[in-house]
Amino acid sequence: MKGGRILQLIGSFEVGGSEIQAVKLTNRLVREGTFEVRAACLDTSGPLIDRLGEVGNIQKYPLNSFYDRNFLRQVGRLSDFIRTERIDLVQTHDFYTNIFGMAGARLARVTGVASKRETYSKTRKQLFVEKQAFRLAKKIIVNSEAIREFLIAAGVTESKIVTVYNGLDPECFVERPNGDRSEALAGVALNVRPDAKLVTIVANMRSDVKNHELFLRSAKRVGANNEKAIFLIVGEGELQGRYEQMAHELGIADKCRFLGPRSDVGKLLSVSDVGVLCSRSEGFSNAILEYMAAGLPVVATDVGGAREAVQDGKTGFVIPPNDEPALTSAISLLLDDNDLAVKMGSAGQAVAKERFSETAQLEAVMSLYAKLLDNSHQLNS
Repeated sequence: MKGGRILQLIGSFEVGGSEIQAVKLTNRLVREGTFEVRAACLDTSGPLIDRLGEVGNIQKYPLNSFYDRNFLRQVGRLSDFIRTERIDLVQTHDFYTNIFGMAGARLARVTGVASKRETYSKTRKQLFVEKQAFRLAKKIIVNSEAIREFLIAAGVTESKIVTVYNGLDPECFVERPNGDRSEALAGVALNVRPDAKLVTIVANMRSDVKNHELFLRSAKRVGANNEKAIFLIVGEGELQGRYEQMAHELGIADKCRFLGPRSDVGKLLSVSDVGVLCSRSEGFSNAILEYMAAGLPVVATDVGGAREAVQDGKTGFVIPPNDEPALTSAISLLLDDNDLAVKMGSAGQAVAKERFSETAQLEAVMSLYAKLLDNSHQLNS
């Protein structure tokens, strides 16, 4: 037998930070081969399911609510599957799978590992229910010290919490073009001048927590003093129409490119000049790491784990949340001072390679699994 059988329980396969990290981690574990890996989900919808082709059949446990008979039936199904497949450890990856998965793991009497990657968009009732799930978990993986402190303040047992930073695929480290960018721009279908200054935000538009309105207001101010500035908005969501209308109302529609979801984000970032995160709240932003991996200077609001990634004044700038003048000033400075932008981008890329590689993440997760399974075997022997 290998190191043990691990079940990865993923919410859905829509494009989001938690979902991307869950799929990538699952694939890495499969390729590494120490553990036998199974996968299950609450919902099979979303394009990321096509990236999870190495784990075989994916079990599905559809939920309507946490408070109906279907929830109890699905927990029973999950528990039966865990027993039948002789699963040793269940890891969950978001709010919904934490609650469902920890209940199923406890019923099957196996080790449960929950995850927490954000601190926003939850009601008091939801946070209370999730806290009960954390009571059932043996460990809780967080991806920043900021979330660790958030959980401790919420009364979660400190010794349960383990910080494991998100891991970057090697493909994120894309070489930046030297000199004329015409060919590279054509390669990502960007119809802009080769000397354009590209300011990029990668963020979903499903809620206003990513604060695209701040980005657009600052874009108007930056563009007024820099005719070469072009603003790239990468991502999708229900609010995209609102933001496109806002760009028209601000008179900057000709300077904005709403690019939708892209499979070539690394290449897009390699031709960009500045990467921006202007969220009102975050856990630990994948976008920041992708900016750094691509050699971009970062301008990020001081939320979540931003300061754990961005070294203010060295790899970019960390600014107060919702501070339009500060965001405008930081972007403008980097567009006007190319030497500073290149220096910060290079320093950020070096940090990303050292601290946020997929190897570092995988080793940390595997070490945790091995320790938990070893302790479990000792208790059962």
